Amino acid sequence: MGEQMSPLDVHLSGLAAALMPYRRVAERLAGWGTELAWTLSGGGRLLVAGNGGSAAEAQHLTAELVGKLRDDREPYSAIALHAETSALTAIGNDYGYDEIFARQVRAHGRQGDILLLMSTSGTSANLLRAVDAARETGVRCWAFTGPTPNPLAGVCDDVLAVPSPDSQVVQELHLVSLHLLCEYVDEALPLVRRLPGATAPRPRTIALTGRLPNAPTDRALAGAVGAGSGGQAHGLNGGGSPSGGANGYGPNGHGANASVANGAGANGHGPSRRGCPS
Repeated sequence: MGEQMSPLDVHLSGLAAALMPYRRVAERLAGWGTELAWTLSGGGRLLVAGNGGSAAEAQHLTAELVGKLRDDREPYSAIALHAETSALTAIGNDYGYDEIFARQVRAHGRQGDILLLMSTSGTSANLLRAVDAARETGVRCWAFTGPTPNPLAGVCDDVLAVPSPDSQVVQELHLVSLHLLCEYVDEALPLVRRLPGATAPRPRTIALTGRLPNAPTDRALAGAVGAGSGGQAHGLNGGGSPSGGANGYGPNGHGANASVANGAGANGHGPSRRGCPS
């Protein structure tokens, strides 16, 4: 009988197994970063929400945007909806826990803002209600989740679904994702500042360059802006979009049944696999 693996080895093995599939789905973060840079530079706002550990990560993201990731720059408007404890408890007491984020989205969200929801399971009722509120106010919805299919991925405009059945690994790669998102925002800002009259990219029409954030080029960013303004998606080699084919997303971000179309099959997960319960 072989020697039993230690908790350290078990955890690191699960993390290592998720890294290559994650590398493929994380390519969408380049496009997200460009779109978010346009939104924030134009006076828009990022709203973020999650429960438990995801709430902590949501607050981490807003701190990076209001503060800075590395280099000094102007602050941008980003609000973690769980961090205002008086409002949170008042809403929960008066309207119920499922409304704690939705009511704040209606209060703070404006046409063209972005709502990013973080959940390992993608089943939290208060996050699903927040999406409903975002639809009413013209706010775009993104999500960080665990494996798809899950309800939250099925109703958001775009989703980064970490392909791991372990909620701890999912949260750890969500942390990597939010750092990368901030990297891509900072990378896009110089071009955004030089093109003040350009039209901001529309959702899901930004080219995914597949570049890591240590290789910025204005040419690649200009391609992303052109894809956004022209309304035509391109893949890494100018062909099919990785998020439109390999990751299983349709032109509007989701297929009719929000299962394989949300990346369940193409990201290496069968329809019976679910995210963790929290």
